[in-house]
Amino acid sequence: MDNQEKQFRLNVTRRHFLTKAGLGFGSAALGSMLFKDQLFGSSEQSNLPLGVAQFAPKAKRIIYLFQNGAPSQLETFDYKPLLNKMHGEELPASIRMGQRLTGMTANQEKFPLVGSTFNFAQHGQSGAWVSELFPNMASVVDDLCIIKTIHTEAINHDPALTFFQTGAQQGNRPSMGAWMSYGLGSENSNLPSYCVLLSRGRGNGQGVYSKLWTNGFLDSLHQGVVFSSGEDPVLYLNNPSGQDRKSRRDMLDQLAQFNAESFSQFGDPEINARIQQYEMSYRMQSAVPELTDLSKESDSTIKLYGADCLVPGTYAANCLLARKLSESGVRFVQLYHQGWDTHGNLKNDMLMQAEDVDRASAGLIKDLKQRGLLDETLVIWGGEFGRTNYCQGKIDAVNYGRDHHPKCFSIWMAGGGIKPGVVYGETDEFGYNIVKDPVSVHDFHATVLHLMGINHEQLTYRHLGRRYRLTDIAGELVKGIIA
Repeated sequence: MDNQEKQFRLNVTRRHFLTKAGLGFGSAALGSMLFKDQLFGSSEQSNLPLGVAQFAPKAKRIIYLFQNGAPSQLETFDYKPLLNKMHGEELPASIRMGQRLTGMTANQEKFPLVGSTFNFAQHGQSGAWVSELFPNMASVVDDLCIIKTIHTEAINHDPALTFFQTGAQQGNRPSMGAWMSYGLGSENSNLPSYCVLLSRGRGNGQGVYSKLWTNGFLDSLHQGVVFSSGEDPVLYLNNPSGQDRKSRRDMLDQLAQFNAESFSQFGDPEINARIQQYEMSYRMQSAVPELTDLSKESDSTIKLYGADCLVPGTYAANCLLARKLSESGVRFVQLYHQGWDTHGNLKNDMLMQAEDVDRASAGLIKDLKQRGLLDETLVIWGGEFGRTNYCQGKIDAVNYGRDHHPKCFSIWMAGGGIKPGVVYGETDEFGYNIVKDPVSVHDFHATVLHLMGINHEQLTYRHLGRRYRLTDIAGELVKGIIA
């Protein structure tokens, strides 16, 4: 035994051993998915639960347009004319029912109701109410399923955002995209199964952070790959100055040999994950530049998304890139668009944010549909919670806003096995409580997994002595929205 191995064994704790042993099962499962023929023979079935859908999926891929900061449901899709009639009157105690408040409004003596300053109209055969802020989304409303009764357990941004993305309010849990990668793998060996795109609106922004696209306790190859708006869409992907593709290939071959020797000595599955990440990066060197090149997109496509789609890093550009990534076989594309935190300056911020996202969001639906991809691509639009029906700040002030409201808010879904032209769930006439068909975050996750051909109760991973899943110990299918 050499000195290096002696030092390694001295550093192995019981927790380290158990953690790495658990990761080993995940790597074995991944290997069964990527190299099934080599491991089991082409005619032999693996008894491992991962690698293929458990039943016929309705969707193959997901594009999640996350509106970070929580857009107000009362200015988007949940029309409440009573609030305009009662503008300035106190929120009835029988409606509020002592529900908890954030620290930003807990000391307010009054809670005056405020109606929307924007007009609503019914659109499409579904007759769904849509704010005048979103004329383009209104034009595709018969392709959308608007869910008005999403509710969450968290009342502040960080835990609420983390809850939506990982199924838990604390960190170090795998994100939705990581679970999809772990459960289904990639459709394209030259691209990651999970990609992340970031954009910033002109409104008040809440930060995003890597724990939202983390692999958590899964192997690191399942973490999201972030695309940037700079010269290099994926950082450190290009060869260093003075090194060509052949020399990079030779270097990776030698590095893989060293890593293989390390794995044979120590058995750390993260070594194999690192080898696969290096190989993926090498293959991405050819695939990514072609994907991010918009010069071949037609004028009609550019018109769908708007001129901003030619400006890297904008929401419109990311929507177009999301279509290209999804079309190329990326399993899960996650967009984060910041700027929806409307505690003040509600009217102007909503105008700016809607202007940024309306055309491109609808353009994505139209683009997927005309390419025959919408039926197999699940598109999701929404934030981490909703907004209060009462005013934050003085009601006569120009810059009043709405506080956080986790009890009911709206999102929409389209394509990928979702019923089109449906409005699901009802809130009370004050837009404060759910009166029919509530949908929790766990229900949402269970339904998304189901559409991808996965039983949410069976997609599990053993870590620190227990089996974890995206939906924790909850979650019911929302059957009323499934086609």
